[in-house]
Amino acid sequence: MSAIRQARRWKDVPRNVGLDAYLLVPALGLMAIGVVMVASTSIAIAEQFSVSSWHFVTRHLVFILLGLALAGSLRVLGSQHLERVAGYCLLASIAILLLPFIPGLGHEVNGSTRWINLGIVRFQVVEAVKLLMIVFVAGYLARRPELHRARFIDALKPLIAAGVIGVVLLKQPDMGSAVVIAAIVGGMVWLAGAAWRHLFVLGACSLPLFGFAALEPYRFQRVMTFVDPWSDPFNAGFQLTQALIAVGRGQITGVGLGASVQKLFYLPEAHTDFIFAVLAEEFGLIGIGVVLVLFGVLIGRMLQIGVIAQRMEKPFQAFICWGVALWLGIQSLVSIGVNLGVLPTKGLTLPLISSGGSSLLMTILAIGLVVRIQWELQQENLSRPRRRERWAV
Repeated sequence: MSAIRQARRWKDVPRNVGLDAYLLVPALGLMAIGVVMVASTSIAIAEQFSVSSWHFVTRHLVFILLGLALAGSLRVLGSQHLERVAGYCLLASIAILLLPFIPGLGHEVNGSTRWINLGIVRFQVVEAVKLLMIVFVAGYLARRPELHRARFIDALKPLIAAGVIGVVLLKQPDMGSAVVIAAIVGGMVWLAGAAWRHLFVLGACSLPLFGFAALEPYRFQRVMTFVDPWSDPFNAGFQLTQALIAVGRGQITGVGLGASVQKLFYLPEAHTDFIFAVLAEEFGLIGIGVVLVLFGVLIGRMLQIGVIAQRMEKPFQAFICWGVALWLGIQSLVSIGVNLGVLPTKGLTLPLISSGGSSLLMTILAIGLVVRIQWELQQENLSRPRRRERWAV
């Protein structure tokens, strides 16, 4: 079988350039689920803080609108502009992470100094750093198209940058975000084609560092609680045991929207870190499956757009898409794994679903960046001469 190729006339080229449904539909679906679950989980919490029953869901909706507005601003800010400033993103990341340590600006919650006080709202700075690090590493890797044949130091440099960020995060402390950022950067280096021997050495060197960090008394207690949460169900293992009870009550179809018992002051942080456990209780295995499918479609499409960008010789755009996909995938897996009791407890939100303005804002902006890149690729693809294929036996 051979192909007879014929150039397509310009007037035959389709001009309609629309937004990608495989990105927008799952993203909007997850945001809709998030609004429903925040409304369901936050009413009792609102009563505890003596605010309106709809306080948290209203706040959640406001941040969704702000995130969509930021994503919309990318209409005039293309990926080529980001590529020009990518080299400065590491310095910006370090500077932003140091802001919470400034007296009067930083805000401490439960012993962690991760937020800055902006007057009407508090912002968790590491959420912006995740996106900035993706942009920085994408710019670095785009300048080294043959990383598989490069020196060991070339593969090491982005991970050193991630290590510097991790050291600052451990001072806040925020080991969960440090692990996520290290995993994102490591995944991007791997996708760039780094030699397996280099990756093996880097992985072997990083494990003792994270192991040493895990020896902090409260982190070590979390690990031991994860091994057997029922040994101390009313103290160290309280969060995990209540999450497991919630998941177990959900069974196949769930107990129904709003009928969760565990969210009524049994399960701590029911509207943020453990919102997935309440979702599993109210919607059961079916609800879990829907959320996993939506995340799978969204992340899979981002990876596919990255492959398309790479084939069109747009490495920076490709690494941005892959980096955002790794971010959403890794953080979602960690958050869901914690809620299901397969990973030690970490304070990570479930992207697009958990209540949390900083995370929601930056996640929507990151998805908007991928949507922008897909639109740019489609525009460029339509501007190129087309070839029409007719197969003959």
